[in-house]
Amino acid sequence: MPSIKKHIRRFFLFAGFMFVLMTAQAQITDEIIVCMKSGNAKSLSQYFNQNVELVVLDNDNVYSKAQAQQIVSNFFSSFSPESFTVLHDVRKEGAKYVIGNLNTKNGSFRVYFLLKQTDGKDYIHQFRIEKQ
Repeated sequence: MPSIKKHIRRFFLFAGFMFVLMTAQAQITDEIIVCMKSGNAKSLSQYFNQNVELVVLDNDNVYSKAQAQQIVSNFFSSFSPESFTVLHDVRKEGAKYVIGNLNTKNGSFRVYFLLKQTDGKDYIHQFRIEKQ
């Protein structure tokens, strides 16, 4: 009987851990969405990895966190966001891929970002904004 109790405890401990992990990842995604809706490149950049594969209109390269923030800031200066809607949200093996529509005063864009864990935290490793 004690071994069954141990298994039950382990199961609930594991389930609780997975719930906390998924909740934390969902919270980060929600915070990124708020940054996209408000056009806040500085807040968004806190989720960038030290180097980010970035595609924003004509900028297509791997940039440092500071360079990526500047490029996204310039984008938001030219294209002020009106809304952001998540179309797809896929989790797989410690990564999360999100696709959304960004509507601005000057056009609509498709946004893609890839979150991966580094040192126990989720960071954006890839970020794309493409004209629709």
